[in-house]
Amino acid sequence: MLNFQIFIPTRIVFGPGKLAELGTLPLPKGKKAMVVIGESGAMIENGYLDKVQALLAKQNISTVVFDNISPNPKSDQVDEAAKIAREKGIDFIVALGGGSTIDASKAIALLTTNVGKCWDYMQAGSGGGVNPENPAAPLIAIPTTAGTGTEADQWAVINKSGGIEKISLGNDSTFPTISIVDPELMVSVPPRTTAYTGIDTFFHAVETFLSTAHQPMSDMLALEAVHLSSHYLPMAIAEGDNIEARTVMAWSSTAAGMCETLSRCISQHALEHALSAKYPDLPHGLGLAKLSVPYFKRLIPESPERFEDLAMAMGYDTQQFDENMRATVFLEGLRSLLERAGFNEESLKDYGAKEEDVAELVEIAEQTMGKLFEFTPAKMEREDLECIMSEAIAG
Repeated sequence: MLNFQIFIPTRIVFGPGKLAELGTLPLPKGKKAMVVIGESGAMIENGYLDKVQALLAKQNISTVVFDNISPNPKSDQVDEAAKIAREKGIDFIVALGGGSTIDASKAIALLTTNVGKCWDYMQAGSGGGVNPENPAAPLIAIPTTAGTGTEADQWAVINKSGGIEKISLGNDSTFPTISIVDPELMVSVPPRTTAYTGIDTFFHAVETFLSTAHQPMSDMLALEAVHLSSHYLPMAIAEGDNIEARTVMAWSSTAAGMCETLSRCISQHALEHALSAKYPDLPHGLGLAKLSVPYFKRLIPESPERFEDLAMAMGYDTQQFDENMRATVFLEGLRSLLERAGFNEESLKDYGAKEEDVAELVEIAEQTMGKLFEFTPAKMEREDLECIMSEAIAG
């Protein structure tokens, strides 16, 4: 029986060249904005920061820049930026960068209007469990990678500074007010980063399609994202200046981000968050890629029809196979995609992953992102989870 809600309040402005509309779009109230960028300097080197500041200036918005966000953003970075935002009377936040920057900016926006520190508001692990009194400051998201879909959902994934926890927070107020998705900003992304972010898009779509929380609109968007990303990701990796491939991947990412709002990710993401919390230099997409085959082969018996749907979305004719084998076509398609995207040449061990950490990693996953296990369409025992983690690390 159908039973669901649809709530995505973000105005999404999508298409090549759309960044220019920042100079004319109705903006949140106020005259002071904090522009948040990553620590790598890429937004400065590529001229994107200058463009954004100039467009905001056209609307008489003065800006303060915070440039200390790392991949897998840390809670003390959020606290530092929010303190500055409160002191300077910032009216709204502009996030310019990849998923880490936008996630951090959601948390910064929440802390700009509330007291305390980021980890006080985490609802799992060692978080304080505090419910914010005030809605977040308005946020404009300008993604420069196609991966997390965070421009279309309310979730912010943050690492605890000095710890090994990676948890998401968010509420209705942390949806971006406006998201400008301009694929022209993505042509500068290097091939491996394109692969890591793009495969995250693919798994967001797969997980939300399999989730027990799936619903009709999330199903439509998930299958769209699976179809497009499985066909266009290798092209975007190989031909970074191919604006068609970049545009398709940008839409796939945004569509999969909507799925995270309409449905929920499942425990593949919980397991990966444990990996990149324990090994913070590990790219999130690489962790997902290495977990994927051992993880999904254990789910297929529980949802064979939906795995067959995913295989067909990837372009495979499942009817030529025996009925009992059709769901496993997804695994063959997944292996092919990982190979074409270059993941077979990489290893979790390159980032410090060790077999002896397996039990600890599973415990971290259950304690910090345990909610995602509730949406997984199969009951997985501790032994199953440790086997998945061990196989991923072994390669």
